[in-house]
Parts: sequence; structure tokens; C-alpha cells
Amino acid sequence: MNPTLEIFSQGEEIVTGQTVDTNAAWLSQACVNMGFTVSRHTAVGDRLDELITLLKEISSRADCCICTGGLGPTSDDLTAQAVSLAFSMPLQFDTIAFEQIAGFFKNRSRTMPESNRKQAYLPSGALRIDNQWGTAPGFTLQYNRCRFVFLPGVPFEMQHLFNEFVKCFFERHYALNPKQLVTLKTIGIGESDIQTAIADITIPQEIQLGFRAGPDHIETKLLAPAQYPRQKLDLYIDTIKSRLGDFIFGIADDRNHCDDLPSTIDKMMRDQQRTAIFIETISQGLMAAKCAIANEWLLETHYQRNPAHFADRFSVAIDDMDLPSQAKIIANAAKDQSGADLALIQLYRENNATDNPDDRTITIYNALLSPEGLRHSTHTIGGSVKRKQNQAALLALDLLRRYLQNTN
Repeated sequence: MNPTLEIFSQGEEIVTGQTVDTNAAWLSQACVNMGFTVSRHTAVGDRLDELITLLKEISSRADCCICTGGLGPTSDDLTAQAVSLAFSMPLQFDTIAFEQIAGFFKNRSRTMPESNRKQAYLPSGALRIDNQWGTAPGFTLQYNRCRFVFLPGVPFEMQHLFNEFVKCFFERHYALNPKQLVTLKTIGIGESDIQTAIADITIPQEIQLGFRAGPDHIETKLLAPAQYPRQKLDLYIDTIKSRLGDFIFGIADDRNHCDDLPSTIDKMMRDQQRTAIFIETISQGLMAAKCAIANEWLLETHYQRNPAHFADRFSVAIDDMDLPSQAKIIANAAKDQSGADLALIQLYRENNATDNPDDRTITIYNALLSPEGLRHSTHTIGGSVKRKQNQAALLALDLLRRYLQNTN
């Protein structure tokens, strides 16, 4: 049985919603991938008594706990003090930690404030975790059944300490049996439609089926026990793939890595040695921004709300034409003049006139001109201006992805 792990975030800004707790999400994924069973997330503000109570509770119910935050130099950073009081471990001055903190400031030609001295006080018996990326050392200790790991709340520092120290530490102290996680990433299909498409597939109880809807794509997840035969798991994956078809832009598991749609497109463009030009309207340059990594294959990008600008830019006439005709003419001229292999163009029209832009719906017409001809897609999008901008960019890029995926 996999050891249980809790994640405990400290900070008033997290409890009040001023800061989104990305640390907990990042740590959960990392620890599940290692083989832990993450049983609980907890967040507590800057209240010493509540911190002490929670630490004691966790020590008696979890095998392991990762705590983030509260290791800074200010008066509201209470983690070390709470640990000292909860577990009767007096704070002791760590000279090596202090030298590292002082060195951090010295290397930046800055004077260390006296308040940072506080960060060198660690609970007696704790093992220090050196922090090369900030001033807050982490530490780890055992109390009751639970091994605690305390890390700084700054995500950049926390992730470095986890990757450089905590992962190896856990592998030495726990017998971990990672479950098999397969994630199918889709775009252009809703969560409920995915559920309907695969509803009649009988998946064994020992395989956990889950969904995650994000702003850019939807994930369908299969989590199987470590010992579950991979051949059997692949059968369920193949069945789901057959139902979702081209809506799937990538699959992530222990054998394959897949981040997001732009990263998938970038890999295919590089592998196929293609070049492209982007023409954007309602997405306002977001297509290019999402593909910022594409400095080799994205030759040009142009943004203008009014298509007449593109007519002037590429010296073509599009007056009194419908969207498909405008897109075809502009794409042909853009492809020829840029020398790109592919021209991706996005045009739109508003379907209703209201005083509030968030209440308007728009029809998007995307066209991709390739050596094989013209492909296109049409979508109606509603919601806030930001949502329409983001969806318009993603749906245009998805047209490019589908072409690349089917011609590879």
C-alpha cells in the first residue's frame, strides 16, 4: 500500500484568496507520480494556535507531509515557531544556514537586514535543506508516524528544493510503487461530450477515471495500480482514442511527454521542417504569443481587427466578399509573399450588437493554406472578451495541429 501524504500550505494570502496555491497542485502531481497517495490539502493563515493544532493532527494520521510557506523573515512567518511548540523542539541557531543567508545578500552586493537572521533558527533535531535560490532554508523532521518536509512558499525555490533534495530523500525513506497515469488531452470538445462519448466503455473498478477541464484543454485521466498489466490498460486507452478521434492532440504517460497544444504544434512543425505565417484578428496576437517558442518556424505574424488592413498589407482586393473568400485571398497572398509553407488566417464577425462586449457572440472562420490546398473551420464563441480571445487563438491553432497530425 502506498504511503499517504498531505500537503499543508501556510499563509494568510492563500486562505483569503489573494494568492492562488499553485504549490499544492504542483506538489500533488509530483508526489502522485512518485507513488504517494495524496490524501488531503490544507491551508492555514498566519495564526500560531491553528498551525500548532494542524501539525499535531497531521503527525498522527499521515505517513508524510510537505508544508510550504511561513519560512520568511517577517513577523507573520510562523512555521518554524509552530513546529517548535507543537513538537517540543526548541529553535536553535544554525550557523551554516546563517552563512548561506548572509552569502545570498553578499553575492548580490546587498546588506542583509537583521530580520533575516530569524530564518537561521531551526527546530532542534531537524535536518536542514540548503536553499541556493533564496534566503529561506527548508528542513525535515520525524514526529510520531509522520515525516515532515518544510519548504519555502516561493514556487521557484520550492520546486528547486523538491527536485534537488526531496525526491531523492523520499526514494531513500519510502517503498514507492507509482501508479500508472495516462492523460489524454483534447481540444474542441466539451467535458460532458467526452463523458457521453465514452459512457458505455466498461472500465474496471481498479482503474480510476477522471476529468480535468482547464482554460486551454480538457484532460481525461486513467489511473491504474502499478501492477496492472499495461497491455490491458492500452486496450482501454485505444478504445477511448477511437471515440474521441482527432479531438485528442496528445497523450502523456510514463513513456510520452505532452504539455499543451502550442508545444505539440512546435514539435510537429520542427519535426516536419515546416514554416508558417499567422494572420490574426480577434485573438489580438495571442496565437503568436502562445507559440513564442516558435522562433525558427514562425516567419511572420500580423494582427489587425479590420481585415481591410490585410488587404492593404498584401495588396489584394476583398471588398464585399464573405469571410471564406476574404480568407482564401489573404492567405494566398501572405503565403506567397512570406515564402512560408503554411498560412494560418483567422477572421470573425459579431453576431449581435450589445453595449456589453462580454454579452456578444462571434463567429470565427479559420483557414489554413498548405501545399495540399485550403482547410477551414467555423466556430461560434461566447463569453467574456478574454475567453473569446483565448478560444479564438486555440481553435485556429488546433486547425494547424489537425493538419500536421494527419499529414505526418
